[in-house]
Amino acid sequence: MQTPSTLDRFNSWARNSVSLKLVAIGFLILILLIPSSMIDSLIYERMNLRDEATEEVSSKWGGRQTLGGPVLTIPYYTYVKNDKGQTETQLAYAHFLPDNLQIEGQLSPEKRYRGIYVVVLYNAKLKVKGRFDALNFDALPLGKESLRLQDAFLSFQVTDMKGIRENIKASIGGKDYNFEPGISSPDIFESGISIPFPITDNPIGEFAFTIDLNGSSEINFLPFGKETQVSLSSNWGNPSFDGAFLPDNRSVTEQGFTAQWRVLQLNRNYPQQGIGNFIGNASSFGVKLKLPVDEYQKTTRSAKYCIMFIILTFLTFFFVEILNKKRIHAIQYLLVGFAITLFYILLLSMSEHISFDLSYWVAAGIILLMVTFYAKSIFQSNFLTGLTFSILGILYAFFYSLLQLQDYALLMGSFGLLFILAIIMYLTRKIDWYAFSTDDSTKE
Repeated sequence: MQTPSTLDRFNSWARNSVSLKLVAIGFLILILLIPSSMIDSLIYERMNLRDEATEEVSSKWGGRQTLGGPVLTIPYYTYVKNDKGQTETQLAYAHFLPDNLQIEGQLSPEKRYRGIYVVVLYNAKLKVKGRFDALNFDALPLGKESLRLQDAFLSFQVTDMKGIRENIKASIGGKDYNFEPGISSPDIFESGISIPFPITDNPIGEFAFTIDLNGSSEINFLPFGKETQVSLSSNWGNPSFDGAFLPDNRSVTEQGFTAQWRVLQLNRNYPQQGIGNFIGNASSFGVKLKLPVDEYQKTTRSAKYCIMFIILTFLTFFFVEILNKKRIHAIQYLLVGFAITLFYILLLSMSEHISFDLSYWVAAGIILLMVTFYAKSIFQSNFLTGLTFSILGILYAFFYSLLQLQDYALLMGSFGLLFILAIIMYLTRKIDWYAFSTDDSTKE
């Protein structure tokens, strides 16, 4: 009988070696990391397109608004020496914050569309009132005689001036004033409105005005009063309270929300008066109007399980191949892996037009049927095909449940994977792996 050649023995070993098969599967998984990373890039690209659409609409309506003030500003001159030893006169500013600040308002949100993207806009009608008590000039590192009281002005920050819808009239100390655009001092506010307000009396007294303002996505406030109170209400049912302070009281339902903040001067790290930009980090707080479902965030979370899904699917095919003597080529593994990665592209594309949950199950159904029919042509067995269908269906259901459990996703995921590993170890506990590597072709 003719003895097999070295090449024949090598080919037989390559076809029957379990170790080589595992190495090949690992190499295929590394290859599939490339399309998996491309999926992440595609998701971020679509997110950037959405953000660009949001910015485009917001730039015409009104962007994210941060409101602060009013602040009383008094200019003064300082004298400094330049490099040549000459004395120069420079204009500087001293700022005084209000003793009491109350803001009460109603947010009226609406959805606008730019292509397939949704942009959340709002109109805010706010009542601002408070008072300035006696100004503490002694707390400043300069004498009162240095201040140009006749050039004082009140300023109020509005980050996006395009959002102002009506002229703003203020009542200050019993007199009426009109706000004008722009702020002379850039120390505290970069943009906003102001009123020339020469100081003749001390204290100034109470102030009150109403502002009708457009904005998008979020609105924030600066706690500039010794005591700052903000009260907001809206018919938007999905708010996210953000910033340095959470509401003291809030109520959120599907019909809307109400929220109240109360911030004391002791809660922030700057005084009631100072010179220059003495405020630094102003510790703003407010609310974001979030969309009920962020399909990109959910798709990103789902794509994180891509490689794990591929590994579990490949393990399923591997054990079917080993235990039932069904030879599966590396190209067939690769096609199944590409089908699994295609699921996430389908999920991303469909979730931009229909709900995420429906998109998930439609995409899962398409890929599940595709892989099942492909497995049937490979295994030539209804039982093995049904087993593959069941395992993949359970995996899709398992990973879907993880997406729903935001707070417990890590806990459930770790126990789920532990359970899967335990099942695999139990089912393979009596397998003689060396027996699969025996080269039967060498036996006579």
